Amino acid sequence: MDENILRHAESDLAGWSDPAARLRAAIDKDEFALYCQPIYALTGDAPYPMAEILVRMREEEQALLPPGEFLPVLEHFRMMPLLDRWVVRNVLAHVAQGSRIGCLTVNVSSQALEDAEFMRFVDVALAEHDVSPDALAFEIDESDTLNRPAASVAFAGAYRALGGRILVDGFGRRSVSFRTLKDIKPHFVKVDGAITRKILSSEVARAKLGAVLRVGETLNYAAIAECVEEQDVLTRLKAMGVAYAQGFGIHQPQPIANFGRPAA
Repeated sequence: MDENILRHAESDLAGWSDPAARLRAAIDKDEFALYCQPIYALTGDAPYPMAEILVRMREEEQALLPPGEFLPVLEHFRMMPLLDRWVVRNVLAHVAQGSRIGCLTVNVSSQALEDAEFMRFVDVALAEHDVSPDALAFEIDESDTLNRPAASVAFAGAYRALGGRILVDGFGRRSVSFRTLKDIKPHFVKVDGAITRKILSSEVARAKLGAVLRVGETLNYAAIAECVEEQDVLTRLKAMGVAYAQGFGIHQPQPIANFGRPAA
């Protein structure tokens, strides 16, 4: 196929005449918006000690595009580290101004995991905003722990050395071994929604969750159940000893500005 035809077809598929330039301009002009979805503590006095950062992109007439509309394009053009840096800078600026959430979790892309300069950028950004590393946690997806084990272990070790915390996201989606968790040494493990959704109806799902909890006692991580949408599920999770839960049934994502400094 002619390269010009292919390039134009890819532009049409992405929805922009020059996708790379459009996304670079969006990053440079702050055309992204940060949202938060709180993570609920099933025990303790602080009901929402953490929240996951979610990213939206502003388009025409201030419409917000979901991640599925722009992340694949950023990945294709290997621009994810640019967005990851934008997210970290803006999250730290929010924390520096005051936040009602003790720890904000940021998903780190596969490309940033393999970016040798990314952790140095994080270290400098923390210092510039005078923010403690434990106010920002990074989420490494289970697929990266399996497909990029060396990069995942190195990233986790480097951030722990700074005093930060690490989460493994979506655990149980593909893993049949806890070896990756032993190597990465996360502070938190998010149990995949495919397990959480079946916790009331499936003995297999309950066995998987039970295994995650037992290993957590040995490896010293806390479990977070993802995709919680029903009160009965939340009740069962608490009875099983899960520490945290997250999902649309608990708290809808909201703009990060809603989680600013509490009123005096």
